[in-house]
Amino acid sequence: MALTEKINVDLKEAMKAKDKVKLESLRAIKAALLIAATEKGASESSEELELKMLQKLVKQRKDAATIYTEQGRDDLAQPELEQVAIIEKYLPEQMGDDEVKAIVSALVAESGASSMADMGKVMGIVNQKLAGKADGKLIAGFVKAALVG
Repeated sequence: MALTEKINVDLKEAMKAKDKVKLESLRAIKAALLIAATEKGASESSEELELKMLQKLVKQRKDAATIYTEQGRDDLAQPELEQVAIIEKYLPEQMGDDEVKAIVSALVAESGASSMADMGKVMGIVNQKLAGKADGKLIAGFVKAALVG
């Protein structure tokens, strides 16, 4: 089942259950999918685009929750974190740190990269391989460590 269809089915279920947080999360995903589909130059394959969009929504909510927490507004941070949990259900299962580190090390060696000047090239390869399976900051940290060390 395509992501859009799954979102529509889950949206109906959330409406029937009157689950406010899930409803808000699913509506945000649906809106982002519609916007992404209608943008000019949307030439990427739809699955890649969906993964990037979902990761962006998760990152936005995590960042907002962090800001709210720093300002002592846990009442606002909690709904954001609940939405993160719902949106992450539509992403592929996230890889562990050890798995990501091993793949990054292998791809750095395979690409022949030897300095920080090669970081962009390596990040492109690694992001393509781990699309949606690991956080970008985590990947970037491991790539830097592999190129420096």
